[in-house]
Formats: sequence, structure tokens, C-alpha cells
Amino acid sequence: MSDFKSKFMEAYYVLKSELLNDPGFEFTDDSREWVDKMLEYNVPGGKLNRGLSVIDSYSLLNDGKELTSDEIFKASALGWCIEWLQAYFLVLDDIMDNSHTRRGQPCWYKVEKVGMIAVNDGILLRNHISRILKNHFRPKSYYVDLLDLFNEVEFQTASGQMIDLITTLVGEKDLSKYSLPIHCRIVQYKTAYYSFYLPVACALLMAGENLDNHVDVKNILIEMGIYFQVQDDYLDCFADPEVLGKIGTDIQDFKCSWLVVKALELCNEEQKKILYENYGKDDAACIAKIKTLYNDLKLEEVFLEYEKKTYEKLTSSIAAHPSKAVQAVQLSFLGKIYKRQK
Repeated sequence: MSDFKSKFMEAYYVLKSELLNDPGFEFTDDSREWVDKMLEYNVPGGKLNRGLSVIDSYSLLNDGKELTSDEIFKASALGWCIEWLQAYFLVLDDIMDNSHTRRGQPCWYKVEKVGMIAVNDGILLRNHISRILKNHFRPKSYYVDLLDLFNEVEFQTASGQMIDLITTLVGEKDLSKYSLPIHCRIVQYKTAYYSFYLPVACALLMAGENLDNHVDVKNILIEMGIYFQVQDDYLDCFADPEVLGKIGTDIQDFKCSWLVVKALELCNEEQKKILYENYGKDDAACIAKIKTLYNDLKLEEVFLEYEKKTYEKLTSSIAAHPSKAVQAVQLSFLGKIYKRQK
């Protein structure tokens, strides 16, 4: 995939240049400079896994045949649409969560002179996706399907975010709202659709496939996305911060984490009291009590058992798919996340 990464980055600069010279708006020097800076700060700074997965998936759907430069560019453009979508979500998400840092630097709205202009920047980021799709895919037979796909996934993600926000209202710390079905629903809608299904759906459309014929593929990828978030929740507490690259904060942040919903399922009345009294408090002693409780409940073993069963279920579901190329795409995703340490 490193082979594709340089081409992917080249495509970003082409797309950015087009957006900074969009004929739909008369830019002033100041406005062009603002959008340029905003894009540089928010779009290409992450791991780019979602975007690169579009090219990777499209290549596998083509049975590894060498892609033309046009195919690589088009797959890159769709990948960047997902990265733009991610940037749009994160810019607004950080404001909603009152976060301070993102990817090791201040959140965009925390940058000097930005503040609440970041809300409009989020809207701009979302609109850029439509401009990219119009510029590069309008003549394609699947253009409407692409628009529909991005609209659908945006709706699902925003709805997942809404469930997350109303479940974890600040000042209303109520663990009784937390359960495995609620956790699963938040994760499915907030993360799995845009992180796992969207890149593959883009590649399938580019390959001339009808998404209605691939509902089973969608279901497997959504399950994979849920597993990915459960891993994230587990690593937040149990991973070595040196390896993870950050110190987990789910306990003090009162996150609806898989660990806390499993703890609520498994604990006795006395342990439940410890959970209710200490979860969501930014206090070292309270955090330590929760971690001790997690160890007492053997949540590490519970997670490893969940991981084993999920992996077996996913591999057998993937093996049942009639297309070897589609199997390869899904196995590629699973291979990247299974037993990950960060």
C-alpha cells in the first residue's frame, strides 16, 4: 500500500488546488488562504487508513491487476472524500466534546483566531465532498449511487453521534443508561459505517457493482467495525501507553465503553456500587478503583474470548462469500485490525 500512498498524497494536492480555485465562488486572497490553511490542518494529518483502503480494496477487486493512473486517481479521490468526511466529523466533534487536542496538536477550534468559525469550516469540509464528486464522477453511471452512499453514511454517523451525546450528557452521569445494545448501536452508527463499510462500498461502485447485491458484505464490515471499537475500548484501559501512543481516558471521561457495559453485566451489588461511585471521576484514586474492579472481573480474559469468537465468526462468514476478490478485500481489513496493539 506504500506504493499507493505517494499517489494518494499527489491526488490530495490536485483536489485541494481545484477546491481553492472552484469557479462556484469568487475567492479573495484572504479566503483562499484561510481554506488552504484549514484543509492542511484538518484533512491530511491522520493515518489515512480509510482513504487508502479505497485504493487497496479496488485493487483487490481487480484481482491485483495493475491499475491505470486514472483508476488510481479516481480511487484516491473517493478515498479523500472519506478523509474529508472524517475531518468534517472531527472538527465538529471536538467542539461538542469540548476537546483540547487532536492528533497531537490543538483542536482546530482552539487555534488562535479560529474559534467558532470552525463550525462553518466543518460545513465547508462537507460541501467539498460534493464538489470533488461532481468534478470527477458526474459522467459516471454510478455518480448518483456515490452521492446517495455519502448522504446515507453521513446520516448514520450523525445519528450515532446523537445517541452517544444524549447517553453521556454532562451533568447527568447515569450508568443505568449504559448497556451492551446501546454500546453496540452507538459504535455501529458512529464508527462502523463510515470507517469500514464506506471505503469498500466506494471501491465496489467503482468496480461496477450494485451495492444492493452486497448486503452480506456490508453486515460483515459493520461487525468488523464494532469489533474494532471494542478493541479500542479494551486498549484504552489495558494497553501500554508507550505502545498505544496515548494515555487512555475513557474511565474519567465517563465513556460508554465496552468495558464498563461488560462490568455492569458481570458485577455483583457491591461491585456495582464501586462502579457508580467512581466511574467518570477525574481522580487518580477513583480511576485505580475502576481498573482494580476490571481486573477482579477478569475483563481482559472476557475480551480475549470475545475476540476469539468474533474472529472465528468473521472468517467463516467471509469464507462463505462466492467471490474470492470480495473475500480478499474483507480479509485485508480483518488482517489490519486482528490482535492490534494500538
